[in-house]
Amino acid sequence: MERRKIRQQGHAVRAAVAGKKPSTLATLALLYCLSSAATAQSDQMAPIATPAQPAALTLNTGPLPDASAAESWHRQYNSVFARNVTVATLTPFLPTPAKASGAAVIVAPGGGFRTLSMENEGWQVAKALADKGVAAFVLKYRLNQTPADMAGFQRAMAEMFSATAQRPTPPADPSVAYAPQIADARAAFALVRARAEEWRVDRDRIGMLGFSAGAMLTLATTLHGQDAKPAFIGNIYGPVSALSVPADAPPLFVALAADDPFFAHSGYGLIDSWRNAKRPVEFHLFEQGGHGFGMYPKTTTSTGWFDSYVRWLTMHGYLPTKH
Repeated sequence: MERRKIRQQGHAVRAAVAGKKPSTLATLALLYCLSSAATAQSDQMAPIATPAQPAALTLNTGPLPDASAAESWHRQYNSVFARNVTVATLTPFLPTPAKASGAAVIVAPGGGFRTLSMENEGWQVAKALADKGVAAFVLKYRLNQTPADMAGFQRAMAEMFSATAQRPTPPADPSVAYAPQIADARAAFALVRARAEEWRVDRDRIGMLGFSAGAMLTLATTLHGQDAKPAFIGNIYGPVSALSVPADAPPLFVALAADDPFFAHSGYGLIDSWRNAKRPVEFHLFEQGGHGFGMYPKTTTSTGWFDSYVRWLTMHGYLPTKH
């Protein structure tokens, strides 16, 4: 019964994508995450106390302008989410000195710029990277405001869902649309570089890995982040539309499921754009996995994206220690 409910919800979201009223890619991706569980367990949102985050470092981008709702957290799909983030933080997950490779990755969770999948696309990813010798830093970036109470948040999401119709288009100018988030990412890169010796990080091997909306932020940071300049980037089930690629674009890793309802049905122009610019790109298109698989232990081959990503880092020489 639960699996049938999830399938029906997924079909509803896919039908909404083909409708008539405009929305945003980020909102659609969030709605899908809220309506189709990566696991068939605990699909109801339950408010929780803000988890202790003793290692989180406040970034210097200040509070979100005109924000009225305070940060809050909830549990869903046996995972943890944050929303109404008004002050950005960066949480280090450092490898042991014996494993440290010098490589570093700033991890940007997804959630449609309205929530953040802090566990499945943040902490668990960072812990896995640290185990491979990569210094990982989870970026809790500032978000668009949502109703403060859980019931209001759920109603707002339901209203957005009912209005979702026509396949939306990306913002005309991501540097404006995602300005607060890009500022947070720039601050994260600056902090990691400033404390590189302390954290055993090679300043030339700091990359960024984003999921869904976090992948949008990763691309926006790469193209509009000025001094951020990630050495390599990862796009995990984010947009793959064509765009203008600079001559010095970093190597790109992309993982996407062929049954992703948002980003798998409009071609793969991003891959062609990177190739046409003669920049390195690796693309994994998994038969199944949907949207939002992250680190969930699914039975689909999409679960293998992380091992492929680590092998890709190794192939490019980011993991071996420089001498």
